[in-house]
Amino acid sequence: MAKRKVSKKLTKCKSKNKITKKRIIKPIRIKKEKLTTPKEKVVGIVTHYFPHVRAGVVKLKSALSLGDNIKIKGHTTDFTQTVTSMQINHVPIQKAKKGQEIGLLVESRVRKNDIVYKI
Repeated sequence: MAKRKVSKKLTKCKSKNKITKKRIIKPIRIKKEKLTTPKEKVVGIVTHYFPHVRAGVVKLKSALSLGDNIKIKGHTTDFTQTVTSMQINHVPIQKAKKGQEIGLLVESRVRKNDIVYKI
């Protein structure tokens, strides 16, 4: 457990005009851990999910192609899979570019704002 720094500050008591010591406890600073490992690269963000066809809509931040291994991580979601099917406007595609919104066949339920990583 981290130690807290305790310092004393001289202050005047309002009622008696005496100088007293007051303890001040400083908060502990915690370093934030990195959410991704160096091997993972952010590919996009899930914007919608269609449960009947088990497909998610992903807004891409970098290129993605069939056969790539991806990891989808969110508040309650965490799984890896291989990209087997991608579509744009119901047309199957082999590669998708940055900025496109694609339909992606997923193995498990995904939610809005889940992050897609390329492994």
